[in-house]
Amino acid sequence: MYGFDGLRLRAYPRKHTSGSVVPRFRGKAISCILGFVGFLTMTQTLTTTDQRAQLLANGVARAAGQGIDPLPVVRLFTPDAHVTWLLAALDPADGDTAWGLIDLGIGMPELGTVKLSELAAIVGPLQKPVIRDLYFRASRPLSEYVRLAQRDGSISD
Repeated sequence: MYGFDGLRLRAYPRKHTSGSVVPRFRGKAISCILGFVGFLTMTQTLTTTDQRAQLLANGVARAAGQGIDPLPVVRLFTPDAHVTWLLAALDPADGDTAWGLIDLGIGMPELGTVKLSELAAIVGPLQKPVIRDLYFRASRPLSEYVRLAQRDGSISD
C-alpha cells in the first residue's frame, strides 16, 4: 500500500486478535489512508526555494517602506501543540527573521517576527518539530487573516 508522495506504508496485524490489516472507512476497504502526513516531514525544510524568494521579495518591499499587504507565503505549525505561523516576509538584512501572523494557541494571535533558525529547533510536547503545511494556499491578504484571527481567537485556515 502506498501513501502520499510515494511513501510506502506497511500494515501489520495485531498479535492475538483477528481482523483485517486493510484500512477501512465506513466498512469499506480503501486503498490509501486519507490525510496521512508521513514520516518524511521530519526532514522537510521550513520553506521551499520559491517560498524563500517570495518572502525575501516581500521583505525588501517592507524594508523600503512600501505599504504592502502581501498574501501569506507559508504556513508553519506544530502538529502537537496548536501553534501556527503565517509568514509573509523575510528580513533581507539577515535572511532569518520572518514577519507574519503568529498564533501561539492562547487565543491572542498577533503580527510579529520570529527567527526561522529558532523555529527549526522547536519541538512540541510529543517531540514533533515545526513543519510546513504542504497544501496551504493563501486566499486573502495578511491583514484579512489578522482581522479574522483576532476576531476568532485563532487562525482559522
